[in-house]
Amino acid sequence: MKKRVLIIDDDMDMCTLLSRFLTRNGYETDVAYSGQKGLAKFEEENFDAVLCDFRLGNMDGKEVMLAIKKIKPETIVLIITGYSDIKTAIDVIKQGAFDYITKPLIPDEVISVLNKALNQPTESSSAKNNSSTKGRAGQGKSPKQDFLIGEAPATKDLYRQIEIVAPTNYSIILYGESGTGKEVIAKTIHQLSSRKDKPFVAMDCGTLSKELAGSELFGHVKGAFTGALADKEGHFELANGGTLFLDEVGNLSIDIQAALLRVIQERKFKRVGGNKEMDVDVRIIVASNENLQDAYQKGKFREDLYHRFNEFSINLPPLRNRRPDIPPFAEFFLQRTNDELEKNVSGFEPQVIEMFMNYSWPGNLREFRNVVRRAVLLTQGDLISEKTLPWEITNVNPLTATPDPVTTKDQATTTITLKKDIGLKGAASKAEYETIMNVLKEVKFNKKKAAEVLNIDRKTLYNKLKSYEEFFEQ
Repeated sequence: MKKRVLIIDDDMDMCTLLSRFLTRNGYETDVAYSGQKGLAKFEEENFDAVLCDFRLGNMDGKEVMLAIKKIKPETIVLIITGYSDIKTAIDVIKQGAFDYITKPLIPDEVISVLNKALNQPTESSSAKNNSSTKGRAGQGKSPKQDFLIGEAPATKDLYRQIEIVAPTNYSIILYGESGTGKEVIAKTIHQLSSRKDKPFVAMDCGTLSKELAGSELFGHVKGAFTGALADKEGHFELANGGTLFLDEVGNLSIDIQAALLRVIQERKFKRVGGNKEMDVDVRIIVASNENLQDAYQKGKFREDLYHRFNEFSINLPPLRNRRPDIPPFAEFFLQRTNDELEKNVSGFEPQVIEMFMNYSWPGNLREFRNVVRRAVLLTQGDLISEKTLPWEITNVNPLTATPDPVTTKDQATTTITLKKDIGLKGAASKAEYETIMNVLKEVKFNKKKAAEVLNIDRKTLYNKLKSYEEFFEQ
């Protein structure tokens, strides 16, 4: 019997394309152009899975997913999202969605994710599969089974620090760019500590509003605020006896920082709206993209809380500073993806590894993993070729590459020669190029941040960088 899929998207063309593609691949489909209409159809008919765009005109994908789960909890829900909404989509996954798919959609990826979801017959088996692929370090296994320890000098120094501090109860601040693996390092510290048999609980402070942060950290009692329909455990309770990891801790409001300081000092807390004090024993590891010492000096972070956290600090090196790790990480991510997709891609063509070595990896290990996953998905033969790689990797040039840390200032200077026949359009492009390059240098060639500063989306930035090749000679 064919599986039935409901597509919810306010883009009629997207609904039509997805419906035709899924029908050709053996699914029965129905479409809805709004969240309300989608929920109405879901209540009236039986569907095995729902593909729902995160951004809908009248309600977002999170609301739709939660409503669907109330009607039929075992339903597979896949969220379709743009690059800028990935953080939110991950939050939706934590609340019950199976996975997310990013735009622009790759047909084979849609089928792969959908087949993977629907090949799991029960919710319990789904949970088992997710825990085996996403949370191995939390199941008491050696952390080395969940990730690779590289061989670069910077990596070896990182793990020497971890081995020293892990057996203690010190609070730790992890510094590092986005994608460097701060949560993985926090899990490793937990696994190497005496708390390894107790819970490891992670909380992303960057996604929480001021109103929700207190409830998420400390829990709440029924009736504490509008929508508090039952008592709820907070992250401190969930992590009691173990380790609590607070990512992007600098985003917490000053009020929440004060409450957090009291809990750390007294090892006691109250749920929001409650009167009963509860004892708590947790080790706290926090992570931040920005220097918290600079933050407290600017008045954005409490100095006393900073010193409570800063019993030990570790800086995670970006991938561009540990290039010897790139080939082994490529093989590691390849094997993991082969297992995930049940494929048998054996390796990489030599020029692919060379491109990996020359690329700046602004998204670090997270970006690297996603690039390999995409390449394996698109590879039909034995070896991954450059045609399966994103444009920004196959077209590495001074516009997209970050200078190696050992490169001198003079060596890193980009020399651009105008073509003689560029005309007025080319001159304008040169001025635009110089503006973009200045911003890229300011944000250390993080293209996502550069796009935000320039008030354009990341795809537009890539297109502009590519277009300059028409006007300039390197």
